[in-house]
Amino acid sequence: MTEGDVRDVVGVGLGPFNLGLAALLDGVEEDVDAVFLEREPEFNWHEGMLLEGTTLEVPFLADLVTLADPTSEHSYLNYLRETGRVYEFYFYETFQIPRREYNDYLRWVVERLDTPAFRREVVDVRWADGDADGADDPDAGHYVVTAEDTETGETHTYRGENLALGIGSRPHVPEHLRGHPEADVFHTARYRHNRERVLDADSVTVVGSGQSAAEVVEDLLERQPEHDYRLDWLTRSEGFFPMEYSKLGLQHFTPEYTQYVYDLPQETTDDLVANQDLLYKGVDPGTSADIYDLLYRRSIGGTDPDVGLFAMTEVRDIAAVGDAYALDCHQWQAEESFVHESEVVILGTGYERPTPAFLDPLEDAIRRDERGRFEVTADHRLAVDLPGDVFLQNADLHTHGVGAPDLGLGTYRNTTFVNRLVGREAYPEDADTVFQDFSVERFVEHAPGASREEAETTAATPTHD
Repeated sequence: MTEGDVRDVVGVGLGPFNLGLAALLDGVEEDVDAVFLEREPEFNWHEGMLLEGTTLEVPFLADLVTLADPTSEHSYLNYLRETGRVYEFYFYETFQIPRREYNDYLRWVVERLDTPAFRREVVDVRWADGDADGADDPDAGHYVVTAEDTETGETHTYRGENLALGIGSRPHVPEHLRGHPEADVFHTARYRHNRERVLDADSVTVVGSGQSAAEVVEDLLERQPEHDYRLDWLTRSEGFFPMEYSKLGLQHFTPEYTQYVYDLPQETTDDLVANQDLLYKGVDPGTSADIYDLLYRRSIGGTDPDVGLFAMTEVRDIAAVGDAYALDCHQWQAEESFVHESEVVILGTGYERPTPAFLDPLEDAIRRDERGRFEVTADHRLAVDLPGDVFLQNADLHTHGVGAPDLGLGTYRNTTFVNRLVGREAYPEDADTVFQDFSVERFVEHAPGASREEAETTAATPTHD
């Protein structure tokens, strides 16, 4: 296609979710014209955290396509077959695969598709009316996406009837912790790139208690005997708690629970999501156990592992002090403050998803809630007053709940996108996938002894022997 042609969909960003959409579109009979624009020169998934020994937190079945189409040529199992590793995986006997191999699988899929376009940084998205193109039908318009080649600066224009926004999140460093040399104070997302500097330090402090912070702590614990640094781990959370990973708990990452959350009043959803951190933000139980075991072995014979773990502690500020940094810390439960010095500080302070500036020309058409957040449809589309769809990837935590970033639910979300694009059920939209019911309506439907009728209450007369 030429840049002047109007495609069915233009994707912005190429992480696992938009890559999954591209892979599923490649498997339908219809000829869907698509392009997926990515500003990086090549594909890599969280490259700064591809550490030896770390695994994916979901089963390999949550690859790009399997939960929608187990027969797809872009499945993880076919990757193993095509790369000659299927028997090795057979004897590996685990569902959670190495994160480095998951990244290699994603890169393998990229190489098989002709829709990704790298070094394309989107700088502007506008809507061109049908009238502006000389058509009588206003619904004949399309999105006009302007992108710059990050190497040459050359401008490219792409046109699409629909958009797929998969720009991902970016590392979040609170403003009061910024302004220091990136080699000394940095986000966990850059850990592997900065590790040699870290290993040369006399003292290292990790801030935060999510999975990324825990993986950094485990890696540093393993390397500590050889490099002899002091290691401290601080978090403002109440403790270093494990992520919920029981089989019944995981049923919150299903289409049924997502729909239940979406149907709740927004105020209720906001309160709910705010109290579900451990469904998706805690430490993997295996990682937690490995850290404890390392500390236990390191302490045999009365040896001091030279490690500190301290929870309920907020880092309020960081100031340079000679060759180190002074952390202004506040233990909020006891309401006590103290100063902690460290040569290197690694921040596991999460990720954020700001509205990209390239959407500014569409602002008048974008619907927002009273808190300025995107309004989102039940099937994960941005609510816009335009004929063209805007498919949202992992930008609807506030409307659809904790499953928004889940890789398995990403496949389900892409199923709905593909079916809408081709106008038929190309992939099944699964329903009734779990044993648990979440809404009263569904429970009453399944339970013979339940009904929606109001129960009659009578005051019982107490009896005494």
